[in-house]
Amino acid sequence: MCGEANPQEKQPEELIREVPMASGPYFYISGSNGAGLVSIYCQSRGWQRIYDNRRQDYALKWCEIKCRETYYHFKEGEQLLYQIPNNSVLTSKTGLLSCLREQERVMKKISRKGTKYFFLLSRKIISPEERMCWTGFSACIRLFRRLLKMEEFFPESFRLDLKEERNAFFELCKEEEMWICKPSCSNQGRGIFLLKNPEAVTTLQAKLYSSEGDLPRKRVPCGASHTRIVQRYIDQPLLLEGKKFDVRSYLLIACTAPYVLFFAQGYVRLTCGNYDATSDDLTVHLTNQYVQKKNSLYSQLKDETVWQMEHFNSYINEKFGKTNGLPQDWVFTVFTKRMQQIMLQCFLAAKHKLDRKLGYFDLIGCDFLIDENFKVWLLEMNANPALHTNCKVLRDIIPSIIYESLDLVLEIFTKCLKGQNVLPLKTLCRFVLLYNEDAADLGQKQPRKLSTRSCTGRYLRPHTDSTGHFRYSPAKAAGLSPGAQLLQKKECLAAYKRQSASCPNHTARATV
Repeated sequence: MCGEANPQEKQPEELIREVPMASGPYFYISGSNGAGLVSIYCQSRGWQRIYDNRRQDYALKWCEIKCRETYYHFKEGEQLLYQIPNNSVLTSKTGLLSCLREQERVMKKISRKGTKYFFLLSRKIISPEERMCWTGFSACIRLFRRLLKMEEFFPESFRLDLKEERNAFFELCKEEEMWICKPSCSNQGRGIFLLKNPEAVTTLQAKLYSSEGDLPRKRVPCGASHTRIVQRYIDQPLLLEGKKFDVRSYLLIACTAPYVLFFAQGYVRLTCGNYDATSDDLTVHLTNQYVQKKNSLYSQLKDETVWQMEHFNSYINEKFGKTNGLPQDWVFTVFTKRMQQIMLQCFLAAKHKLDRKLGYFDLIGCDFLIDENFKVWLLEMNANPALHTNCKVLRDIIPSIIYESLDLVLEIFTKCLKGQNVLPLKTLCRFVLLYNEDAADLGQKQPRKLSTRSCTGRYLRPHTDSTGHFRYSPAKAAGLSPGAQLLQKKECLAAYKRQSASCPNHTARATV
């Protein structure tokens, strides 16, 4: 599976605990990424944690490492399972590139047919019967004309595992241009290197040609070691206090049957050192924390390498607003709307390929870069995004992301089981609805303009009013005061820490 250290989800026998005495519901967590927060959320609802990954009576399973057996035994409509099994069509570099290219080919084809249609319509050559046949097609034309061209948001890219694309890249790359080479399914900056001059490209070319007999002509599985892409490097990024940065936002696929998608604001990630395009130091070019930890200044500057979006917005207003003619709050208006537009377009490109079952859900980390002309670029989409809280900003942001994600997943799941309309959503707080397939299928309007507003209040609950298998939180059912509920959450956290001390977490790398 994409970006995973180990395809098998195994536990040492000593970690398999006794069956909880309570009657459930049960939840199972594998790995450390977000485990503490997910556990607190579930325990605050009165659920019991189980530690045997062979048990199949769970209500919720949260795993960093995907295992075929988990999906094979999954009970659709009865269980919730984190990570869509083939999310790599969105979250691997080659998967996303292929989906976007396919979408672009369809866009061009429909555009050509649309031009012919509108010409015939303007000349009144089409009969009334033919006009009716074209009505649905014209709706498709309008949809595709609203989509962005790849070159407007995605850096030029080539697959090195395909001979045609390798040759096209080496033909193109004759001048002093900078490119970045990435493994398709790796994470945390592992395996990434820069191609800064023709000599570096020639070296790569020789290396690939020497092993060309081993490289396939056709597409290969995502995990293949030689599956790489090269991407044009954005060498003139916008800088914050002289440092390179990118923005991590979130795409929540809360339900796949029907599809319901949400956008959530994340945070800004900065490098420790000032940007220098000529530097060979990867910590100057890559912003994720796993890479930044290799910088000798990281321990001193850790809290300064992550900004709240509000801080980012104020900085842009002050430093660039007037000089660059940007509208007030550009970050929360123009930039946010463009991120939402790009996320939705990527999802639409892959939606027909994703596995769909009621109970699958996914949280995807989307990384965006802004260049010095304030053009927004999508760098990548990541499965299993890092949910660590190792600095103040992340402690403010990540819990609300996890809690509201699970709230929305549970509410939508319960409504689907009852045959109710998905909207309105009682648990929707900071997230923004991007796509509701129920509305699309019924011919209802999706939001004409993607909302960029979000609640600013701190999100403290898990809150739910679901019934049945996913029942009320014991605190809420008992009518406890907010203070008592908060105390109960603290007790859950203390219990989790004691639990963790006697039961080491499984290790699996999260995308950073």
